[in-house]
Amino acid sequence: MRNPRVAEILSAIADDNRGDDVTLPARLCAECLSTLPVSGVGVALMTADGPTGVVLAVTDRRARQVEDLQFALGEGPCVEASASGRPVLEPDLVAAGPARWPQFGAAVLDAGVHAIFAFPLWAGAVHVGVLDLYRDTPGHLTILELAEAAAFAEAATIVVLHLQERDEHQDVNSGLARPIESQAEVHQATGMISIQLDVNLAEALLRLRAHAYATGRTVAAVAADVVSRRVRFDDGEPGTTTQQEQP
Repeated sequence: MRNPRVAEILSAIADDNRGDDVTLPARLCAECLSTLPVSGVGVALMTADGPTGVVLAVTDRRARQVEDLQFALGEGPCVEASASGRPVLEPDLVAAGPARWPQFGAAVLDAGVHAIFAFPLWAGAVHVGVLDLYRDTPGHLTILELAEAAAFAEAATIVVLHLQERDEHQDVNSGLARPIESQAEVHQATGMISIQLDVNLAEALLRLRAHAYATGRTVAAVAADVVSRRVRFDDGEPGTTTQQEQP
């Protein structure tokens, strides 16, 4: 079952009253900044090959600089987190940054950043992006704060996948609260994927959306293929690969 804290975060950013011109990733970053003892937050898209250069949201200029440095240099905590699928927690960049990331470590210290915590956004085995948190002073996050950051990362994954699918004319709040579940064919496909992968319905829906994101298709199109048995999900090495069924 999904972490109930994730649902609270999604509800909070859906109910944000700052207007539709404030994107969902920006709302999530702002909510994260107000909740955790960090100086800045950013969400950037990633692929299996590394940073894409697409930054969905940052809370300030320095957070943007952190994301841009990692893209330009091809190294840093977000690159490492996305590649490994595990959080990268560096509470003291002065002590460890330059040795761990020779170019990025020096550059980020020059920018005034002294601690970074990077959380990978993965869906199955699909690299979606990274949630980066930084501090302008060194220091660890507590166990409870790390759990909170992990919940924000899970929420960010859902937001990114939702944005990939959302129709440009769809209302933001209703879209986040009920992104696609009302579509009967998606319901049916989710049930079939749940059986194929032996996972619960929430995980099956996430896998469906992750595959759509990774292949650049709509969730509805992938769901139609699943229902018509043109595509079958399996647990092959990429985690969200499909196999064409033979007639």
